[in-house]
Amino acid sequence: MSGMSTEPSEDRFAQLPGGMRICWRAQGPEHGQPLLLLNGLAMQLISWPARLVQGLADAGLRVIMPDNRDAGLSSGASTPPPGRLRQLLALAPGDNYGLEDMADDMAALLDQLGLDAAHVVGMSMGGMIAQCLAARHPARVLSLCSIFSTTGRRTVGQPAPSTILRMLKPVPRSAEEAVGQYVEFMRHIGNAAEPGAEQEWADYALRAWQRAGGRVNAEGTARQIAAIQKSGDRSAQLRGIRAPTLVLHGDRDLMVAPSGGRATAQLIPGARLRILPGLAHQIVAARSPELVDLIVQNLPR
Repeated sequence: MSGMSTEPSEDRFAQLPGGMRICWRAQGPEHGQPLLLLNGLAMQLISWPARLVQGLADAGLRVIMPDNRDAGLSSGASTPPPGRLRQLLALAPGDNYGLEDMADDMAALLDQLGLDAAHVVGMSMGGMIAQCLAARHPARVLSLCSIFSTTGRRTVGQPAPSTILRMLKPVPRSAEEAVGQYVEFMRHIGNAAEPGAEQEWADYALRAWQRAGGRVNAEGTARQIAAIQKSGDRSAQLRGIRAPTLVLHGDRDLMVAPSGGRATAQLIPGARLRILPGLAHQIVAARSPELVDLIVQNLPR
């Protein structure tokens, strides 16, 4: 790959000291400022729209896209996943990892890549991981962008009851079921009126099914949910973040209520909040140029 390449690399793997094996890809100039893109719950690194990644690469950034532990091609934990009842009651097993451990994965990945620090952008659960990374490893985070995420406090950022009910559906057993179930779920938490949204959802669901070896990683998703629940209210951590911070949230989010974004911005010193009209709990190609502009504007000059 040449020094100015903006083409996405294939899957690569980093063996972390703690035992996790993290899959990652990169796009953009090899010597550009690094930017970490952190995925949401159960999402794979291929979930980011190509238009968004290319836009960030065109801005001169080296975009690094990892699979979180227990998702995509990264390794998973060996602990038993919590059952549905424990998830509903927010009773995370004591031996489950937390968001802090997932943030430590990302700090260790930067070490493996020889990077002192990076700009960090996270969506949903990825925003929570990004917040933890900025709080726990402040020297590693050049800037922070938290997208439709929350603080962990139970009075803000909660999913709608209708969303929780849809998350209780049986695990799909075929590609057709996986695509149908994902598109149906995204029609609820996303905005199907966005140009091309439904096709993007179907394409991603099929690619994710194939990339994961023809299955949905239900156990990994359960452990990720438990990680969020185990970490609990992170308000004290957020008050200590010093990285330049932008908080983005849609005004019609049924997965993470906009109160979560408002609370995040209130807690992080100097954070800027943008509530985006019509944005639901999704990032699609049609909204990518707008998001790229906002992310780039938040980078320290």
